[in-house]
Amino acid sequence: MDLKGIITAMVTPMDKQQKINYPATKQLVDYLIGSSVDGIFILGTNGEFHLLSNKEKLEFAEKVIEEVDGRVPVFVGTGGNGTEEVIKLSKEMEKIGADALSIITPYFITPSQSEVIRHYNKIAESVSLPILLYNIPGRTGMTLEPETVVELAKMDNIIGIKDSSGSFENIKKYIEITKDEKFSVLAGTDSLILKTLMAGGKGAIAATSNMIPDIVVAIYQNWLKGNMEEAQKAQEDLQPLRDTFKYGTLPSVLKKAVELYSNIPVGPPRFPAVEPTGKALEKVEEMVEFYKKQV
Repeated sequence: MDLKGIITAMVTPMDKQQKINYPATKQLVDYLIGSSVDGIFILGTNGEFHLLSNKEKLEFAEKVIEEVDGRVPVFVGTGGNGTEEVIKLSKEMEKIGADALSIITPYFITPSQSEVIRHYNKIAESVSLPILLYNIPGRTGMTLEPETVVELAKMDNIIGIKDSSGSFENIKKYIEITKDEKFSVLAGTDSLILKTLMAGGKGAIAATSNMIPDIVVAIYQNWLKGNMEEAQKAQEDLQPLRDTFKYGTLPSVLKKAVELYSNIPVGPPRFPAVEPTGKALEKVEEMVEFYKKQV
């Protein structure tokens, strides 16, 4: 798999009864692919993977894979705390047709680097699908060290890493230490997409592309063509959306923004998170109106 470009970290549409909304899922998938994203990444942080049962994850993945119908690769999050539980879910996702797996580091506990190497190696040995490492220390409490990443990159089917540390220095270290491997470093922090590309990264797994995929795709496409001014402008154009994320618990603001902007009813987040109301909702509405005027 040639791992590059803009891959949407897709939200999981819900209805008012907190059930997965499959008609809205179809709409969102088609909206994203119609905007020329390079892949769909489901069951990640913004996809509320930690709040879904394995039964729900499998049903949702099956529906998304069916709707995508081979138009772009589908990356499926199968990470968890226990190595065996991750292997079991990963094998099931392989059976239903996932193109690749994304596996977050264990969380709640903080395994040592040698323990996490063993964790990923055992998973990689158990499936034939490409695997994307996922580093998000602000949520998991642990960081994949660059030396750990280069060790894991030796596994044939560990093909890249999504880095959501928010640290460009960390991304640069990953790029430098894996430059001799067939390995892709992707930005998981949307403010660092262009900087990552310029440093030798291959693209991004971007949550903002749920709402404004055309702008996020423009960063990559303009960078590819050498249109650096346009790429920089597109990068800066993400900031008003990102600035509103502080007004609610992840991913409540993003889901409300997608709904208001695209009219796709992706619904509320799953409890305990709730939709923004009052002043928070006003801020989101103002931001959405700003983008609508730019179209």
